Amino acid sequence: MVHGMVKLVFIYSTCLVLVQRVEAADPDPLVDFAANATTPVFRNIFANGDVTTGSGGVRAALDIGKFPGLTSEGLTVVQFKMVPCGENVPHTHPRATELLSLISGGPLQAGFVDTKGETHINILYPGDLIVFPRGLLHFELNVGTEIAFYISALNSQNPGTLDAAGAVLQLPERAAAIALNIDIAAIRALKSQRPYNEPPTLEVAKPGVCVPGQLVTTTV
Repeated sequence: MVHGMVKLVFIYSTCLVLVQRVEAADPDPLVDFAANATTPVFRNIFANGDVTTGSGGVRAALDIGKFPGLTSEGLTVVQFKMVPCGENVPHTHPRATELLSLISGGPLQAGFVDTKGETHINILYPGDLIVFPRGLLHFELNVGTEIAFYISALNSQNPGTLDAAGAVLQLPERAAAIALNIDIAAIRALKSQRPYNEPPTLEVAKPGVCVPGQLVTTTV
């Protein structure tokens, strides 16, 4: 009897974990192709997508609003054209894992920080791919002399993007000062220089911070 109860509890616990994992992901599609989609093709993402232009380059995204063909497919696609010393500033995607592929140019310094505080930084060349696990802080920086063209795919139709530095500066000044171990005057100065990055844009390094083609390494 006891053995049977233990077995039943184990099965119930396993099912509960599986249900929670399923609920954490996008639901499975119920149709082959979205009824409101007229075509499975989207043309010229840099002209017709959700485009933002910053000092560091151009970011063009597709979601179900721009491309109904993605509805219920659990997918978001973003393409980038990043200038030398441009950066996709550190951020997280709370609802998606990201797979990035460098097509041309660069190279890119790219990586993430895990929950143990360990960094995983790499130099990417055309043809290379990198995965950013869901929810982890990550970035991309063009350390080369050519425009970097790369594509990211995320496994959610609503991955979300949280700007790390901008989010810290949205906290009450005292809390942000303690987190960064600086005084409140410094926090106020940072807030005046660094608004929250929404919509997400690519930023270029200030003079002296980055020199195209130099220090192509994982440590700087």
